[in-house]
Parts: sequence; structure tokens; C-alpha cells
Amino acid sequence: MAPARTSNNLKAELALFKRRRIRDEASHLFYLSGYEATTIDAIAEQLQVTKPFIYSYYKNKGEILFDIAEVGITLSLEALEKSLDNKASKWDQLKLVIDQVARIIIENQEHIVVYQREEKNLEKTLARKVREQRSLFDHRLAEVLTSGHTEGEFNIEDPVLTATTIGGMMSWVALWYQPGGRWSEAEIITHLIRSVERLVAPRKPTEVAQARHKHFSKGGQA
Repeated sequence: MAPARTSNNLKAELALFKRRRIRDEASHLFYLSGYEATTIDAIAEQLQVTKPFIYSYYKNKGEILFDIAEVGITLSLEALEKSLDNKASKWDQLKLVIDQVARIIIENQEHIVVYQREEKNLEKTLARKVREQRSLFDHRLAEVLTSGHTEGEFNIEDPVLTATTIGGMMSWVALWYQPGGRWSEAEIITHLIRSVERLVAPRKPTEVAQARHKHFSKGGQA
């Protein structure tokens, strides 16, 4: 039975690899020429395959666009959950989220720009699905900010609006970042962290302890 399972796994891996190659090449063409101007023929020609090969993995061009649109937010959600899965302070968790998500945005710049430019071309149900994932990211980030504020670590007036602002700041990088340009990836991430620091105003450990004492003395709960 083991050889059969290995064979099935290999087939699945090969299929995933081929889908990714089609997705990535299509994304590059959408990025350069736009979604509407790029045809399935052009994608197939770039990959040196036939149109039926493309259609064996994607039913149409819109499905490819949806796959592209999901890349950035899916990876960002995974990075968010992983960053929060530790016992660090809320500020350290938040810094890790910014670091990891900013790297994902920079590494997948073309995919994210294509989504931002071409969202209007997604089918309504698919566009809604992507927006729901983006809302989930903002919601989870807002939970971190709310928890940090409640515990006295942050000083935030509106955690939900702040979370949306932070997400927007990071997404915006995809529109202007230039590899080898004026600012390096490390400089951009450092700037983002410092900008977020001004938004959430993280307190020193002694200030956090005082805020927690005040909170609990008023009947607050952990």
C-alpha cells in the first residue's frame, strides 16, 4: 500500500506545482498587460503549453484571478495565527505579525497588485470570499489590539479602526516597493514597525503593571 500512497502524493504535488506555474505566469502577464488584455492563449504561449493544458487545471481566466487574489491574504492569515501562537507580549506579537506579513507582501508583490487592480473583474461570490478573508485578518488583528489595550499594554482609542489602518499600511507597500530601490526590505519593515508603534503607543512594563492594577482594582477580569 505504501507505494500507492507515494504515487498519489506525487500526483497531487505535481498537480499543485502545475497550478502554481500557471497562476504565477498569469499573474506576471496580468501585472504587465492587465487582466482584460491577457488571454488564455497568451498564458499558454508563455508557458509553452496548449490551451487544453491550462483548462485542465483552471476552468477559466476568472478562476486563475481568484487563485492569485487568495495568495497574499491566505499567507498573511497563516503568518498572523503563527505569530500569535506564543506567550510573548502583545507588542512583541504585533511586531512579529508586521514583520512576517510585510515580507509576504513584498515577496508576493505582483500577486497583490494584480488583486488590488483587478478585483472588479472577480465574480461577485469569489470577490466576497476574498473580502471575507481580509475582514477575518483585520478582526483577528483587532482582537490582539483590544486585548493589549485591556491589559494596559497599548493605548488605543479604536482597536478595529487601528487594525484596519495597520492592514492598509502594509498592503500599500505592494504598490510602491521597488526591488533594489531607494529603501530595502529591512528598512521598510523597520519603518512600518515604528509607525505602528506610534499608533498603539506600547507602554513600558512598569506602566503595564500599574494599568493592570488599576483595571483589576475597578473590578476588571482577566
